Amino acid sequence: MSILVTGGAGYIGSHTCVELLNKGEDIIVIDNFYNSKPEALKRVKEITGKDFQSYTCDILDKETLSAIFKENNITEVIHFAGLKAVGESCRLPLAYYHNNISGTVILLQVMEQFGVKKIVFSSSATVYGDSEIPYKEIYKTGNVTSPYGRTKFMIEEILKDVYRSDNDWSVALLRYFNPIGAHESGKIGEDPNGIPNNLVPYIAQVAIGKLAELPVYGNDYETPDGTGVRDYIHVTDLAVGHLKAVEFVRKSAGLEAINLGAGKGYSVLEVIAAFEKASGKKINYKFFDRRPGDIDMFYADAEKAEKLLGFRTKLSIDKMCEDTWRWQSDNPGGY
Repeated sequence: MSILVTGGAGYIGSHTCVELLNKGEDIIVIDNFYNSKPEALKRVKEITGKDFQSYTCDILDKETLSAIFKENNITEVIHFAGLKAVGESCRLPLAYYHNNISGTVILLQVMEQFGVKKIVFSSSATVYGDSEIPYKEIYKTGNVTSPYGRTKFMIEEILKDVYRSDNDWSVALLRYFNPIGAHESGKIGEDPNGIPNNLVPYIAQVAIGKLAELPVYGNDYETPDGTGVRDYIHVTDLAVGHLKAVEFVRKSAGLEAINLGAGKGYSVLEVIAAFEKASGKKINYKFFDRRPGDIDMFYADAEKAEKLLGFRTKLSIDKMCEDTWRWQSDNPGGY
């Protein structure tokens, strides 16, 4: 009995593979390596001292996907695979809809064909849009601002319909907030293509000298220091959340949306200060006007995850920055 991890060589996927293997789970990884590298899986094996089966496969390739299910005794799926850049999704919406939505439909069809009805889906807090803080799972979703976010919302709706049609399915919709950090070994971490889209990888590249300065968009928000506040979760904590979610879908049929976040926020300037402390480097930054759609504060209500999964984050913002810096300084060029 194995857990299929789609997109398992990616940032969150690779860290989740480590936690699964350390817990004694058998895993099978598929990835098309569009946004990831095979080296990540090699390093997962180094960290854990354990081997596992992996395939180069796109979730749009139904024939190969079916063959993988036929060759292996898959009992659950953790579904990470998908295009993930908000800005790129605005330029290439059709590519995002085709890859993320069509790919998920194909995956679900193959799962149904082989009687595999337990899935943990990598969703996103972007499905909430602009809501009252803290963000609760009962809030209405769908007021999203990018094709990327819309694919996450639409896949959630597809999974709800699948469950309504067949109550034997067990589905966990994990709505992430802002994953940062890296494995404490420094062997795996976030390796963005080109200039990073997210705050902490950008800070890390400024610290190491790859980028000159950090653009900070807006210093007039209604927050303690005027910069935007976000909920950051260590990627290792997030990976543990997936382990808990697998245990949950094994035990019961049903569908649950669950936030994975720290339940509190840090401002851009607070994150910069934490990274300067962790790295011993001065982070140059410059203020720019707000970006359209950015909001003052964004953080999770984390009570449901604790109640249903027995999960609460453990690792601090200082630890997130320390581990990011170790990964960046040990791997200045990425993998």
